Amino acid sequence: MRLNSAVVKAAACPALLLLLAGCASVRPTEGPVRLGQIAAVSGPRVRADRVIEDSRCPVNTQCVWAGRLVVRVTVLGGLWSRQIDLTLGTPVNVADGQLTLIAATPEPRTGQSSKALPYRFTFQFQGGL
Repeated sequence: MRLNSAVVKAAACPALLLLLAGCASVRPTEGPVRLGQIAAVSGPRVRADRVIEDSRCPVNTQCVWAGRLVVRVTVLGGLWSRQIDLTLGTPVNVADGQLTLIAATPEPRTGQSSKALPYRFTFQFQGGL
């Protein structure tokens, strides 16, 4: 019995799309991530666990000190994991490279509690093999 190739393709495509959609939901995110999400960087994976400090100067305010943002992350590599605190813009040696928290949004505003902010973080990994 011979099957029509168009019929086979039509039947296989929806099944393949469902399979791929299921895989995509467990993959790390490449762009900015929220607390608890895992970021894909070119190297290890990074999960933003919690904000340790956000003393950045609020938008449209003049400050003597710019402040800083420190985020506790879990770095996940093959068979290992490690918790580290990342300060915005400061690289940290991890595995065979350097991991940096390169961006965080939103920026604080006057009168707004940092605990209520819907943070998004972007990481960069440089180095590796």
